[in-house]
Amino acid sequence: MPLQTARQEHLTRPVTPIGSLERGIDILLALSAAPRPVSLAQLSRSTGLPKSTAHRILGVLCARELARRVGTGYLPGRQLETMAGIARNRIPGSRRVVLPYLLCLQETTRQTVNLAVPAGLEARYVERLYGHDRVRSRSDGTDLAPLHCTATGKALLAFDSGLREEVLGQGGFERLTSRTITGVATLERELAQVRRYGVAYAQEEYTEGVSCVAAPVFGPGGGVCMSVGVAAPGPSAPLARLGLTVRGAAQAISAALVVA
Repeated sequence: MPLQTARQEHLTRPVTPIGSLERGIDILLALSAAPRPVSLAQLSRSTGLPKSTAHRILGVLCARELARRVGTGYLPGRQLETMAGIARNRIPGSRRVVLPYLLCLQETTRQTVNLAVPAGLEARYVERLYGHDRVRSRSDGTDLAPLHCTATGKALLAFDSGLREEVLGQGGFERLTSRTITGVATLERELAQVRRYGVAYAQEEYTEGVSCVAAPVFGPGGGVCMSVGVAAPGPSAPLARLGLTVRGAAQAISAALVVA
């Protein structure tokens, strides 16, 4: 392109006011600091922006995948997390401690092993080791899944009272298969069983033909920080045996995190 033409194009190109950039950065900082989805009203209060302005900027950020809508709130988007290398809510430095146990679990079960952390009202898979009998899931490609119908999600919900209150407060859940739990009371009963036995199950609730078992991982402070799960072909998955193996792995990881 000739230099003169390039200069003319630059002069005629609309310039974004620096104020808009600063407001967008303020919103992203507010989102990044929040462990749960942030509502428009909360963002307006924390940034001092009018709701209409915050809503307009959020629309642009969501379109560019720098923010995303989760329920009635907002979180950092996939593009921003990819750029920053973010694994939200994961204990810093835990990968070197956790990964050997995940590898052992994968070798023992020969199935797909997942490590999940809470990401707003979803579970984010921060490690995935695929087994010889790999099963296809709705979460392939996004590494995100609902909490109410996945074993890793239920393990997180059962032991995080704040997250559980927020999720159950929705009053009902999306049906993804014929087995998906959609009622609050039914999910509450199941989460009570998870707390009692330390193992969560999801039998073809999220993806047809896929059954999962998971257990909570507790951090040095005693709170649940992650969950480890195994996904296997639904009809033939030996869930009871897998449950014992997964719970043992989660307990070992929890103990290792305390002394790491």
